[in-house]
Amino acid sequence: MANEAGEWIIRGIAKSDPRCIRSAQALIEYVDEVGFLPLFKNALPDFSVEERTAAEDWWTGSRHDPWAWREEIARSGKLAYGKLFERKAGFISLRWLPTFLNYRRNGYDFDARWEDGLATYREKKIMDLFETRDSLLSNEIKALAGFQKGGEKNFEGTLTALGMKTYLTVCDFRRRLNARGEPYGWSIAVYAKPETVWGEAFTAKGYEEEPEISRARILEALSRRCPGAAEKQMLRMIGA
Repeated sequence: MANEAGEWIIRGIAKSDPRCIRSAQALIEYVDEVGFLPLFKNALPDFSVEERTAAEDWWTGSRHDPWAWREEIARSGKLAYGKLFERKAGFISLRWLPTFLNYRRNGYDFDARWEDGLATYREKKIMDLFETRDSLLSNEIKALAGFQKGGEKNFEGTLTALGMKTYLTVCDFRRRLNARGEPYGWSIAVYAKPETVWGEAFTAKGYEEEPEISRARILEALSRRCPGAAEKQMLRMIGA
C-alpha cells in the first residue's frame, strides 16, 4: 500500500488472475501453504495479501474485502494475526507459529525476560494484566495499564513490541458499547496471550530447538519464497 498525494493506493491484481484470493478461507489456505505473509506490499516482491487480492475489493465491507477478512481470521484462531512483520500487520500459519515464538522470544517466556532485565517496565505493566484476564480490548489495556492522558507514554509502540515479540496476539475485533449497550464506531482489536488462544503445549513446541535454528529455518523458507531477495531485507522482515 502506497501513499500518493495523501491518498492510500492498493497495488492489487485483477480478479480474473488465477492467483487472486477472493475469500477469507482461501487466504487461510494460502497462508497455510506459504507459512507467513504480511498484509501490505513491502520490499519483498509478491509477498503480501495486497498483491494477491483485487484492489477494488479493499474497504468495501463485502465478503471479498481483505480488510474485513483479518477480523474473521483473527476470531477463527486458524492463523495468528497482528503486527508481526516490520511492526506492520500480517499472518503466520499455526504450523510456523511455534517456530516464530521461539525465535522472536529468543527462548524466553515473558517472566524470564523480565527477570533478566530484557523487558521494559511498560511492557510488564501490560503483560501483568493478562495474569488474571484471558483477553482485553486495546482501549481497556491502555486504561488499565495507566497509559491514559497524564500517564505512561508510547502505548502503541509498547503494544506493537509485545506483538512483534509474540507475547500477545490479536484474537478478535469488537466494537465499543455506549451507555445503552449499543455498539458504535470502528471495531477494536482484542488481545490475548498465544498460550491462552492455542494452549501452553502448542506454544512450547518451538522451545524444543535453539532460537538460532528457528531463525535459520524461517530465513530458509523465506528465501525459497522470495528468491533473489537480499538477506538483509529478509532478516528485517522476519526479525523482532
